[in-house]
Amino acid sequence: MIRVSRLSWSLAAAALLLGGCRASAPDGIALVGATLLDGSGGPALKDAAIVVRRGRIESVGDRDGFELPRKTREVDVSGRWIIPGLIDAHAHLAPAVSWAPSRYLAWGVTTVRDVHGGLGPVVALRKRLNTGVAVGPRVYAAGAMIDGLPATYPDAIGVSNEKEARKAVDRLVSASADLIKVYTRIDQPLLRAIMDEARAFNLPVTGHLGMTDAVTAAKMGIASIEHMTGIPEAASHSTAALYAAHYRGFFPGWTASERAWAGLDSAALTRVAGLLVEAKVAIIPTLVLHEALRYLNDPAPLRDPNLKDVPEAQRKEWDIPGMISRAGWTDSDFAAFQRAGPMQDLFLRVFAAAGGRIAAGTDASNQLLVPGYSEHREMELLVRAGLTPREALRAATRNGATLLGVDSIGLLAPGKAADLVVLSKDPLADIRNSRTIEMVMSRGELIYPDSIRAAW
Repeated sequence: MIRVSRLSWSLAAAALLLGGCRASAPDGIALVGATLLDGSGGPALKDAAIVVRRGRIESVGDRDGFELPRKTREVDVSGRWIIPGLIDAHAHLAPAVSWAPSRYLAWGVTTVRDVHGGLGPVVALRKRLNTGVAVGPRVYAAGAMIDGLPATYPDAIGVSNEKEARKAVDRLVSASADLIKVYTRIDQPLLRAIMDEARAFNLPVTGHLGMTDAVTAAKMGIASIEHMTGIPEAASHSTAALYAAHYRGFFPGWTASERAWAGLDSAALTRVAGLLVEAKVAIIPTLVLHEALRYLNDPAPLRDPNLKDVPEAQRKEWDIPGMISRAGWTDSDFAAFQRAGPMQDLFLRVFAAAGGRIAAGTDASNQLLVPGYSEHREMELLVRAGLTPREALRAATRNGATLLGVDSIGLLAPGKAADLVVLSKDPLADIRNSRTIEMVMSRGELIYPDSIRAAW
């Protein structure tokens, strides 16, 4: 006969009780009652029930007849709207802006595409964020961009010939870059070598163009174009002065190209848009950047209450007067930049109408660009340019995922990553309602923006 002490029975009972609690503890969340905009572009699903478990969407369906699965906590979101987590398709993260990741999450941006942050630093930060060591959005990174010599930024990879261009791509491949970015001093021979080498590793190439026009870059196979660069060079009848300005440096090139927009005609822009659509080139217009630079001499943007999300030290570091001085911009330049806006909007309308893919990006955290918030401003500007709110949302979700070549984000469906945003108002009625964020889900974890802001 086996004799068991009273203490042993007590310990055994406690273990069974603890095991039972663990077995019944919820490991899933059901968001029930909201109107779902799943990112596909299809009709909204009213009164939806979305079950999330272990970082993935388990099921999506109607509330009618829904039965709460075992080990699932129900969250009532009746009267709300749910959209996919937003994707900033043009961002700059680095340890120097360690404050930025929390801002992205608070504003519902759950993924960023970093297009230059230095080879070592941004790759290290990507690892910390993507493995959950640090809290923030998913990161896909180009590492360091490739530029001609002299390189515009000291942490870019400068190349002077085709052999060096190929080696630069190989170096980025070794560093596990997710994409290749080329900068303004990359001319046609250098771009051709970069494209050929990147193709061997199945890496997409994106460009902030200068010495190569958009149509030529498209014919070489470039996947996307940042800031709508290279379009004036492709649509203009006289390009010598533009290329000469790019050769002199970044600011002369940006100034000449931006001023050139106002003189372009609609027929030329339509022709260029059609060729880019035919080549399946995506455009990341960063209208919010163009807007910021267009009014850099106006004190009004500095009164934007959302700038409070940026630490005061960072705002001082922006040194806007110093930037204007370095660029040599005058009132005449700013007036010309403002005249460029309607033509840029026209190009985007024509490009979108022809079936072109637009992805929302911001260039945060450069001057007056707030990580997270600027994504919402970008969507607003896309609607002002002529896109519908649904198209603007798609630009900030599904199109960003397609640009990255990632199928698991930007769409809310079974098996996809559980990155989403709960809104209190309908973004299709007014795109500015995308800012009415009540909850953010990142990797299946439900986060309240106020709790993030309380830690700033």
